[in-house]
Amino acid sequence: MALAVQPYTNEMDDHDPLHRPVCRLLQAHQAEMASVHMRDLFVAEPERFERFSLQVGDILLDYSKNRITDESMHLLMQLAEEAEVPGWRERMFSGDKINHTENRAVLHVALRNRSNDPVVVDGEDVMPKVNAVIERMGAFAERVRSGQWRGYTGERITDVVNIGIGGSDLGPQMVVQALRPYRHPRLKLHFISNVDGAHVKETLESLNPETTLFIVSSKTFTTQETMTNAHYARDWFMAQSQAVKHVAKHFVAVSTNRDAVTQFGIDPDNMFEFWDWVGGRYSLWSAIGLSIVLAVGAERFSELLEGAHEMDNHFRHAPLAQNMPVILAMLGVWYNNFFGAESQAILPYDHYLRSLPAYLEQADMESNGKSVDREGHVVDYATGAIVWGATGINGQHAFYQMLHQGTKMIPADFIVSIEPPTELEGHHDILMANFLAQTEALMRGRTREETQLESGAVQVGQFIQHKVFDGNHPSNAILLQKLTPHALGMLVALYEHKIFVQGVIWNLNSYDQWGVELGKQLANRILPELHADVPVGSHDASTNALINHYRRMSHPRAGL
Repeated sequence: MALAVQPYTNEMDDHDPLHRPVCRLLQAHQAEMASVHMRDLFVAEPERFERFSLQVGDILLDYSKNRITDESMHLLMQLAEEAEVPGWRERMFSGDKINHTENRAVLHVALRNRSNDPVVVDGEDVMPKVNAVIERMGAFAERVRSGQWRGYTGERITDVVNIGIGGSDLGPQMVVQALRPYRHPRLKLHFISNVDGAHVKETLESLNPETTLFIVSSKTFTTQETMTNAHYARDWFMAQSQAVKHVAKHFVAVSTNRDAVTQFGIDPDNMFEFWDWVGGRYSLWSAIGLSIVLAVGAERFSELLEGAHEMDNHFRHAPLAQNMPVILAMLGVWYNNFFGAESQAILPYDHYLRSLPAYLEQADMESNGKSVDREGHVVDYATGAIVWGATGINGQHAFYQMLHQGTKMIPADFIVSIEPPTELEGHHDILMANFLAQTEALMRGRTREETQLESGAVQVGQFIQHKVFDGNHPSNAILLQKLTPHALGMLVALYEHKIFVQGVIWNLNSYDQWGVELGKQLANRILPELHADVPVGSHDASTNALINHYRRMSHPRAGL
């Protein structure tokens, strides 16, 4: 449902961010644009690409295939100004505690602050600590990569297993996958997150305890899923090594809980620290990225940070109308709040970016999937979109049917690299042709008349309408020169800042995630009930029945 803009009065509270006068103008403008076809806009505006595209470093954004005019962008930027995006942006970069429900600063930007300018939190410049951890990560990774760090039998480490969940898994895994051409030739990286035992068993069954290094990534070292898998991995390792002292050679930690790390058997000298101002889904730039450093080395990790820092500088200093994260964010607001679009597709035409949609699902939906604003008021407008996607070529043979001929508006970001990652240039040309064709087809569509004249022959029959494409479906094209660590850093930071801007527009705290807590609490309550001696009756009828069914079917001999 599109935003229903209410008449503005002076008595309206600040917690009604989309009831500003500019929103009434946007609503009226949307009514005018609803019947305008992008095909006609391109005919009327031959210079449309030049007006609606932007190059920042390694990234070209073409946003000309959107249902916008100069007036659209002017009004959207006016909304960004009135929502005080510049002020909130500066508060974030300055270390203010904008995550107010947890009383924390939000400083993933400090983790990649390659200028090394001071960033002050509670009166302390955090940069010396940030730099020290990055240096320790690089030194440790070099020992492993060079073969200086050996397992308990003296063998080189050949496999690294990262055990984490959420931001401690999705970000590092996505980056390691994306940067495969840069990875160490003799180190294999594995990621365990799911508490389904099949995940940890399947991963470990092909590994050798003598040559495997585990990274246990948990800030508190109490995360249920992570620690369950970590203890299983330690038991698996101990079954062969037969000595607790050997754990220190094969397990390291990314955590802040020194006592729990030590109790686990990990040498506290091999604990890598991060801070409460590092949100989980924004943590790949921190010690959580240790698996990345092991995979690609300290130099390439620095390039990743430098790319993100370049986008940070652009976001912080560029005028809103020429600001790539702001443009993407406001286009999202345009469709979400004024056209009633409910989802956003992420479509990388790059095999190495196949995990990017899953990574952005968490980054976006955990940040802005909220129905309460910063002041605790229930909102009456749409907030975060449903983010989903897959690699483009595979998607063309799966869900693109809905993009082209479905009844829902689904804005899409198409992402591709100009330079191929392999020597198979013919493959890449086909990939690129499909990338370009899909954005054109979504924009142009195909009329009934064009369908009838297809291939120079008049087609008749009752099925003609099935082959008609309305077009007018919005998309952004994001082109990287090459998928390098630097370009990847820019790309990820671009989406991080887009998410932040949209949170400001919707008056949300994008950096807490209380919505994940209730399920965890109930799971802890239900866990012992799965083995109770008597039937469970303390929940609703459905949950009680399911628990008791599980007990009967999983323990049939107990007579439950």
